[in-house]
Amino acid sequence: MSRYPNEVDVVIVGSGPTGAAYARILSERAPGARIAMLEVGPTVSDPPGAHVKNIVDDAERARAQVRSQGPAAETATVTNPGAVKAGQRRARAGTYLLDDGYAQDGEDGLPVAAFSSNVGGMGAHWTAACPRPGDSERIGFLDEDGALDELLSEGERLLGVTSDAFDAAPFSGLVRERLAAEVDAERPADRRVQRMPLAVHRRDDGRLVWSGSDVVFGDVTRANLGFSLHDESLVTRVLVADGRASGVEVRDLRDGQTHRIAARFVVVAADALRTPQVLWASGIRPEALGRYLNDQAQIVFASRLRDVEAPATREGGDGALSETSGVSWVPFTDDLPFHGQIMQLDASPIPLADDDPVVPGSIVGLGLFCVKDLQASDRVVFDDSRVDAYGMPAMRIHYTLTDRDRAVIERAKREIVRLGKAVGEPLDDRPFVMPLGSSLHYQGTVRMGAADDGASVCDPHSEVWGVPGLFVAGNGVIPTATACNPTLTAVALAVRGARRIAERLSPQTASERVSGAVAAG
Repeated sequence: MSRYPNEVDVVIVGSGPTGAAYARILSERAPGARIAMLEVGPTVSDPPGAHVKNIVDDAERARAQVRSQGPAAETATVTNPGAVKAGQRRARAGTYLLDDGYAQDGEDGLPVAAFSSNVGGMGAHWTAACPRPGDSERIGFLDEDGALDELLSEGERLLGVTSDAFDAAPFSGLVRERLAAEVDAERPADRRVQRMPLAVHRRDDGRLVWSGSDVVFGDVTRANLGFSLHDESLVTRVLVADGRASGVEVRDLRDGQTHRIAARFVVVAADALRTPQVLWASGIRPEALGRYLNDQAQIVFASRLRDVEAPATREGGDGALSETSGVSWVPFTDDLPFHGQIMQLDASPIPLADDDPVVPGSIVGLGLFCVKDLQASDRVVFDDSRVDAYGMPAMRIHYTLTDRDRAVIERAKREIVRLGKAVGEPLDDRPFVMPLGSSLHYQGTVRMGAADDGASVCDPHSEVWGVPGLFVAGNGVIPTATACNPTLTAVALAVRGARRIAERLSPQTASERVSGAVAAG
């Protein structure tokens, strides 16, 4: 017998934070609706979707990361992010690279474009930074009467965002004070140097832990008798009948059998590269599909605080966050078109002399993410004559930095050195530009638009133009050029889409299903 239901109200493809947001909002607003979530990767953490870095045992945590690394996970080779600085094309733990097609002749490409395949998606591996977008990062046609801010607040609720998790970190106030002296003049209050909003919370035992999709699901989704999560399930296409989405075709990766699930609504929340892949494979190919692909060029630098002594502080255990890792934020502005993520480290990223011990928290890693000059020609395309390791149409990336992009990167290099010197003593002579794709913040490929003008894939509620009942979710929906971490914005847009579906589901049917479930239980 199939492990899948024959018919549901909503199918959600993908279990990352945005797919989880759809499940959560629907569980809250349409109780009794039948929801099936399909994830191509395995369950690697407990509860399902939990961040793998919360796993205390080192070997178990490493095993969870390896299992997240796609079809060839067991034989995949990974290393730490520093390997790319040595010219090696390697993925970070928990992710795997696009093997082929990541760059075309004469183009820059995305040489380290990466994915993860596991319940929780990249939300099981991310750094949990949740800044709000500002200035031109904001979505103008959603920015009336506080609508966007209300959605962002909902996103913060679902992700469990806090700003005080690292208040006990030594020197974080000193770091922010020195940064503020350099950049805060003439900035509005909400764009000044501040604590980084993080999806991090303190457990009952006092340890800091990361939020993953498990936090987004929340107890209400886990208690929802109409919700089911199916891992190792590849959605090969969205079904369309009479012009509207009618379900999905799914291949059970455990036995290779193919099944169909009928649905009133389908949400594709794979990621910014695989969501357009699913639509393409389904024959749903609007003009903007896969276009306006944008990454955030990333520049890194490090400085050291001298003449400081670490106060006694509470330490996180293995797998938990260290209390010394203060995270500060230098927000994006249109005048300074980059977003700064400033992290205090337990150890130096470069070798130091044996007789030069590091005070935990005194090494400051600076990262600037640059805004991209959006181009329709930057895109992911799909080849029907070739397939990837999952048997889906193979991807090819077309991606080129414009003169404006290169100018922004050069400006960011100068800015990060200035900030590094303001903070302390630089550990290197020059900043390093990470290979394109390192940010993992790919956006724009199923972008939202105010009108069906050929430059967007979905409407302001994330419903695909011309295919009623089909919604898209994830960073790919974001239509603006951003420099800040995109997860909060993507979850906020998912909240809006989920509310639209909840409005359309029959309240009477939902009520009857709740009664039926109670009677059956």
